[in-house]
Amino acid sequence: MSIRNDLDAVHRALRAAPPYALAETVRDALLAHTAAQDVDLLLADYALVALRHAVEPPPPGTSEIRIDSSAAGRAFASRQPQWEQATGTLHLPVTAFGERFGVLSVRLPAPPESDEVRELQDVAGVLVQTLRGADRLTDRYQRARRLTRLTLAAETQWELLPGNGHRGNGYQVAGQLEPAYAVYGDNFDWSCGPDSLELSITNGMGEGMRAALLTTLAVTALRNARRSGASLEEQAGLADEAVYSQYRGREYVSTLLLRFDATTGVLSAIEAGSPRILRLRGTGVETIELDQQLPLGMFGSTAYTEQSIALRPGDRLVIVSDGMYGSRSAAGTEFGEASLDTVVRSTRLQPADEAVRSMIRGMLGFREGMDVVDDAVVVCLDWTVQEDAETPPP
Repeated sequence: MSIRNDLDAVHRALRAAPPYALAETVRDALLAHTAAQDVDLLLADYALVALRHAVEPPPPGTSEIRIDSSAAGRAFASRQPQWEQATGTLHLPVTAFGERFGVLSVRLPAPPESDEVRELQDVAGVLVQTLRGADRLTDRYQRARRLTRLTLAAETQWELLPGNGHRGNGYQVAGQLEPAYAVYGDNFDWSCGPDSLELSITNGMGEGMRAALLTTLAVTALRNARRSGASLEEQAGLADEAVYSQYRGREYVSTLLLRFDATTGVLSAIEAGSPRILRLRGTGVETIELDQQLPLGMFGSTAYTEQSIALRPGDRLVIVSDGMYGSRSAAGTEFGEASLDTVVRSTRLQPADEAVRSMIRGMLGFREGMDVVDDAVVVCLDWTVQEDAETPPP
């Protein structure tokens, strides 16, 4: 039997809840107005390896839940509800605009009917929208996501990020930083339009706060130019001037600027540094070679030139910084192109966000036991094609 009338009360409770009490509000409302016997809100940690309890106090005797070895983790990774028979729990992915935030776990007296699952998914949808707004007003959910303390540089970098994923009209994009809790100068940024995407991947030279502050200046300058309606060439030029005016060429930022048109598959690009682009087409992986131009801030008067690449429907672009392909194993072997090609190829059946998570895991497994000497960024862009889009000939 439908539980819609009861869930209307849950929706009202969530919309009226103070920002710091959303986890308890959804728990209490579901317990009061549905057959739920227990409710937990789990939020993904920064490194996307575990789900953390957001309800206070957390369930007794619990700790974080590993994404790769749990039913809740499967709901998060697949974006699909998962029924856990052993505990009688329905795990619902908490997502918004293609970005994954966590899982809403609801223990029930019996397996739910399909309409009940859909109605509980609606609750998860209202919950995530209120969570997104609450993050601007309270630190509570940021704290809940942390497996450990962030370094000051990492705190600075995470404040710059647009999120970890987005599903647009004709494309899907996702990105991740590693090490998530101690990232230095690597970063990514994007701006999503109705059928287009502007994307930047930056890597400020140096370590710690020195690199973080340098990258912050570059990303802010790029955003300022982009939000003023500047072209890619103008964005690069203005950011180049901004970084140079502050550092006088002593320090600079490797940058890749992209604009993707999801109606035509045309990718416009300016490569000004070390980020590397790979294209996965079917089962084949190839490196896209662009004319390398000077990093931002080296001279302050560089004229940048935009290049165009034609993609095909279904193409996947993977952008990685040197901290990814330059990683070394305990035996001293570099991750390099061969390993990178293999790990990219292994993701071809995964959506963009899970592909990024898999690539990061592959790199971490390769360098297991080694000290981190450089941070890394991985960004994945899929052309999923709009139904009414014109596609180029093969």
